[in-house]
Formats: sequence, C-alpha cells, structure tokens
Amino acid sequence: MNSVHDMGGMHGMGPVVIEKNEPVFHSEWEARVHALNLACGFHRKWNIDIGRHSRERIPPAEYLAFSYYEKWLRGLEMLLVENGLVTPKELAAGRAESKASGASALQASEVAGFLRVRRLARLDDKIAAKFKPGERVLTRNDHPIGHTRLPRYARGKRGIIDRDHGVFIFPDTHAMTRDKKPQHCYSVRFAARELWGQRASARDSVYLDLWDDHLDPA
Repeated sequence: MNSVHDMGGMHGMGPVVIEKNEPVFHSEWEARVHALNLACGFHRKWNIDIGRHSRERIPPAEYLAFSYYEKWLRGLEMLLVENGLVTPKELAAGRAESKASGASALQASEVAGFLRVRRLARLDDKIAAKFKPGERVLTRNDHPIGHTRLPRYARGKRGIIDRDHGVFIFPDTHAMTRDKKPQHCYSVRFAARELWGQRASARDSVYLDLWDDHLDPA
C-alpha cells in the first residue's frame, strides 16, 4: 500500500544497522507476542495476508515509533477486536468481562499438533503461466489503497523472469477479500540501475517474487 509501511527504497531513513549475534528475541515479551500470534491463528478468523495488512493499517506515526514486535502486537489487537474475540474494553483492562467457555481455545496438549500443520500458499490448480523464464516483463504502476506485494520502488520497472515458482495464492486479494485468485508466482530479476538509477552498481541485481497480476509483457 502507499504509505510509510512500504519503506523499501525510502530516502532519509538512515543506514541499516546490523546487530552482531542478534538473538531471536530481545525480551521475553517479544517471544510472548510471537506465541500469541501463532495461537490466535487457531481460530481461523484471518489468514497470513490479512495479518500482514493489519500491521499496514497502524497509523504512520505509531508505526515508525514501534519496534518490530510492537507492530505485531498492535496488528493482533486490531484483528482480535475486529473479529469479536475480545472487546475494546477487555483489551484496555487486560482481563475478560466473562468467563470463556474454552470450546474454541487452543489447549496446551494441541499446540504441537497445531504447529506441525503447514498451511502452504502453493496450490495444485492447473493454471497456465503467462510468462516463461527469460521473458522480459514490465511491472504495473498500480497504487492500491490495500495490501500488495509489489513494492513502490519496483513499479513501472523492466525485469526478466528468472524462474516460475508455480501456482500460489495471490496475496493482494487474499488480504482484502479472502479471494485466493490462484496464479503463477515468479522470481523476477531487475538490474540495480533499473531500480536505483545510474549510481547503482552495473553488476548488481535484485530478485523479487511477483505474481501474474503484477506483470505485463515488456
């Protein structure tokens, strides 16, 4: 979407600081937030793309001020309220207004089995590919108000299909309407100079995974 959440290629954000020997979680609460996101997926009220879009709906000032897992927590809070799993009052108070029945709760004994189930975005639908490896493509210069996996810095740019990954759920519609809209996903190679201009190295390339609906023949 066209907001601060699509930060790839933005100027003025400073260098990317790489933390040496970075731990998986910096604090115990981050691990809890990660676990909460996994556990709440048990209710099947949303999918991974809806979850991503919830974080994209965080107001820009909050988004820039939040750490990584603060964004995860804020997005989860939105989804819990919007799907009727908690009320705003319960969220503010930190406790339930009434005792839960437990009928739809993920039990401790079920956690391992639940996490073992892989919900892949790859599909078995027999859909013809629009492009083949080696073909030149032009990304669409679309500016949706909702979720998209086509970043701003790569819109209206020319690239080459490197490989066809097969048929996958189209995240742009899956996030907004739950429509899987199955289509081919490709690894598309872009010359760095196509994306960043002549100051970029002539030897560098960027590979992006993009779908049929993101691309036109060049």
